[in-house]
Amino acid sequence: MTVPDSAPPASAVPSSPADRTDRARPAVVAAMAIAQFGLFVGLLAPVTVSLALKTRTLVPGTEAAAVNGNVLAVAALFALVGNPVIGRLSDLTTSRFGRRRPWMAGGAVVFVGAMLIVALAPSVTVMLAGWCLAQLAGNAVLAPLLATIADQIPQWQRASVSANLGVMQNVGILAAAYIAALFVDNMVALFVVPGLLTLVLVGVYCAVLPDKPITERPDTGGWLALLRTFWVNPVRHPDFGWAWLSRFLVFLAYFLFISFRIFYLQERVGLSPAAAASTLGLGALVFTVGMVITAKAGGVLSDRTGRRKPFVVISILLLALAFALLGVVTTVPGFLIVEAIMGIGYGMYWSVDTALTVDVLPDQENTAKDLGVMNIANALPQSLAAALGGILLVIGTGGPATNYTALFVGAGVIGVLGALAILPIRSVR
Repeated sequence: MTVPDSAPPASAVPSSPADRTDRARPAVVAAMAIAQFGLFVGLLAPVTVSLALKTRTLVPGTEAAAVNGNVLAVAALFALVGNPVIGRLSDLTTSRFGRRRPWMAGGAVVFVGAMLIVALAPSVTVMLAGWCLAQLAGNAVLAPLLATIADQIPQWQRASVSANLGVMQNVGILAAAYIAALFVDNMVALFVVPGLLTLVLVGVYCAVLPDKPITERPDTGGWLALLRTFWVNPVRHPDFGWAWLSRFLVFLAYFLFISFRIFYLQERVGLSPAAAASTLGLGALVFTVGMVITAKAGGVLSDRTGRRKPFVVISILLLALAFALLGVVTTVPGFLIVEAIMGIGYGMYWSVDTALTVDVLPDQENTAKDLGVMNIANALPQSLAAALGGILLVIGTGGPATNYTALFVGAGVIGVLGALAILPIRSVR
């Protein structure tokens, strides 16, 4: 089916509560958030703690950190490719159980098996294979799950529902660290328990999801269409292109912070490794509190006003301010203030930008594929941030990578560019 190049204009979004009779079922909204929580507990527990501990059992000594980093980097490529491909396959699925449910349910089952492989792996090679499989399985859940925002949630309600997912994602990250700490002496439980939590909570969503089957098999377009899975023409779909560019820039700035903050705390603030790790944990808590507050508030205000762009621009500018402040902050209290500002900005950004993205999808009947392309803007900066950060850190130093002012001010500038990229979008107010 041919659809317009961009989403319906924001003026078509009902502005009066009396007009909004197509509210999503509360059970679907709640179960969607719960599934997001379960998935990110399963995915982030290994990233934060479990994989590092497993790697140390296989690679004793100082090489463990480098091996663990390589495992994460290689597996991230599987997520980068798997998300849009699996999203596209879910768009084309004609199962009597629906388009999204089979992939989410199957992905959750395979995810548990992959976690068991990692836990029992006798070598780094087997561990890597298991974690790559886990990344594919996790994205078999994530891509269809995010597509159900477009499938199930009316346009006027999307920002507040997206806020739920953003909050649950970050609560899941915190919970992952605590759950991992409970099973630190039991390698199988360390991996399998978070995996089982993912399976159960995603299963709840699959049970309540009204995932109606499609009655006619869509035209796949052959192998050429598979290559187009990774591409949306920004000339034909400029609003999607601007949204993609904005998210890419924002996440590039964000990962410049994420990738180097532990070194910043040690070298700029002067903390020991143990104190730096403790400060990071406290910072993550402050960030999450700020995010929880603004994610829901920003989402509700965006839905009620029918506006997306002002909220996205303001939130990105708050993030850019936080990044730039790190260029001059040299104390732990200052770092925590920056984390608070960043959480406030990121909460509003996640909820409203996710809704904006769904609103500008080129094809409202093949949403998972296009959301997979958007996910590349989330994942690709993770690989680029390390190289760009290395360049910024040596500016004007004559060799040592210590110019954190250039690093974080540069991140702030990139963030401002990300805000400016939102302005040309025309189909959303």
